[in-house]
Amino acid sequence: MVRIRDALDTGTSGALEEDEAGGQTAFDTHLDGVPLEQGQHEEAGRSASVVSSGPEGRPDRVGQLPDMKLVVISNRVAPFDPNKPQTGGLAAGLEPVVERFGALWMGSSDTRGDGTDQPLPLVKTGAGDVARLDLPEADYPGYYRGFSNSTLWPAMHSLHQRMSGAEGDYDSYRNVNAFIARAAFDVRDRDVFWVHDYHLLPLAAELHRLGVDRPTGFFLHTPWPAPDMIEHVPRHRELMKSMLEYDLLGFQTNRDLNNFLACLRVYFGLKSKDGIVTTGRGQTRLQKFPIGIDPRQFAEHLAAELSPAEEEKLSSLLEKFEGSKFAIGVDRLDYTKGIDKRVEAFNHVLAANPGSISLLQIAPSSRADVGEYQKYKEGVENAISQVNAEHGTDERSAILYSNDSFSQAALARLYRAANVGVVTPLRDGMNLVAKEYVAAQDPNDPGVLVLSKFAGAAEDFSEDEALLVDPNHPEEIAEAISRATNMPLEERVRRWRSMIDKIESYTIPDWSADYLRELHKSRITVPADQFHHLGLGWTNEAQMPRYRDYAAALTAYNEIEPAAAALKEAAYADVKSAFEALAVPLTHTQDRIWDLPAPRDRAREQGLEASQD
Repeated sequence: MVRIRDALDTGTSGALEEDEAGGQTAFDTHLDGVPLEQGQHEEAGRSASVVSSGPEGRPDRVGQLPDMKLVVISNRVAPFDPNKPQTGGLAAGLEPVVERFGALWMGSSDTRGDGTDQPLPLVKTGAGDVARLDLPEADYPGYYRGFSNSTLWPAMHSLHQRMSGAEGDYDSYRNVNAFIARAAFDVRDRDVFWVHDYHLLPLAAELHRLGVDRPTGFFLHTPWPAPDMIEHVPRHRELMKSMLEYDLLGFQTNRDLNNFLACLRVYFGLKSKDGIVTTGRGQTRLQKFPIGIDPRQFAEHLAAELSPAEEEKLSSLLEKFEGSKFAIGVDRLDYTKGIDKRVEAFNHVLAANPGSISLLQIAPSSRADVGEYQKYKEGVENAISQVNAEHGTDERSAILYSNDSFSQAALARLYRAANVGVVTPLRDGMNLVAKEYVAAQDPNDPGVLVLSKFAGAAEDFSEDEALLVDPNHPEEIAEAISRATNMPLEERVRRWRSMIDKIESYTIPDWSADYLRELHKSRITVPADQFHHLGLGWTNEAQMPRYRDYAAALTAYNEIEPAAAALKEAAYADVKSAFEALAVPLTHTQDRIWDLPAPRDRAREQGLEASQD
């Protein structure tokens, strides 16, 4: 078969507002402003800044990162091992930020500790550092398996019926976040902190409790659910309140961002204005940053040589589909991925058109020690066995199922060989497999992407590009697979070209660079003693236009001769107006701004009083 032979040949040929006074009263204050609605931040994540060119003349957006000392914190840290494939978008997006630009990346080690605070174990990695923490043994099960993955994970994916957990899990979750914050205190003088994912929702609050006052951002890689779903999470109000301790909250999609804002309106009466929510703590900006892949790197994966063992494994696998069409699914064996519904869909396809297409389902085991996952794995395997018994032959299985892990280079070739990519999670933050499948296709003979409308990638790809389906309805998935199997070449090329153009126009380096540029706007940079009115605090870059207006008004005032009392009074009114425009939002941007009372210019005030007599 041409597609399979091409895939094998590729591998052998050579070479990713003013608010009210503090406390709970202020936090629950109803704010004026229009809540963000669908599409308001459609262009969020697309930066207009000029970028340099990388290899082959393509933009190198990572090279445009702000000049700052960055701390990245996530549950786990990338392996930074060239012999191991990167696992997920986080590694692909942040490894170069560490290795090339000197960031520090903190996360959990594979070892548990006794919970005592230790010096930060820094390991030099390129220009940056990695610190792997031995999280406390006593709290780790409740933090990770309990609250993070048995409570938050299903809730984030709107599957509350799968939620479980034990009393005390939340306390363990907070204890581990507090432990990580104490470790990060060692690097409190670095410029900004970037925190990732649902394991660390309250980390900014823990950092602030210790007195860490640097700008802190958070990015959620999972979906965020609607208000009626988040209410199933214990202490959900407390969690959302702690999230507003971050200066910048990033989401994958408009749906997730709008769901979060809806939760703030329902549970706190809070509204956003221009993408900003103001509380007694200060201002939190909310934006969409859709994560992508690095097509250049994926092209390298596609052309990379495999080890002899993996080459043999891949060749043996592809030979099983020789002479027939096949679809591919690549997912962790997780109930959010909709693999069971996908298997049912293939049963419908093969019942209507026997032998028309096979499925290669790669599903590495996930959280095998959790009961919900064990039951799901058994259900998927039983369903596959039934489909194979009914539709398979002695020569070929209808569904070829593997729990093996494959390198990115091997996956790239499997994607390229497959006629259809089936990506049908029940919910997903983004799902980079969808973008990887598109990136791996032969431009002259591309496959077709069948995509869940509830994956974040569906907000990037329209119905004119991918075949969008409801993953809860196997009949709908089956119809799309049959349509993809029989789609004319001209339509396949048109759909693929539109998708690959989008993937190449906004890559994972764009994602990390755009997020950090936005976070950089919260960085404290300008000494407020230049203002005299503001005391010895600091302001941030977002206030600079207002500061320039104030400085210009003050300069104009000082240039007027004291004898020109009427002009002096009018100019002072301009100074006061410009100052108020600067100070009103400024006082609520960061708690640290007002360190000392502003000195009063008694001579000027007396002069103005005399001029008014």
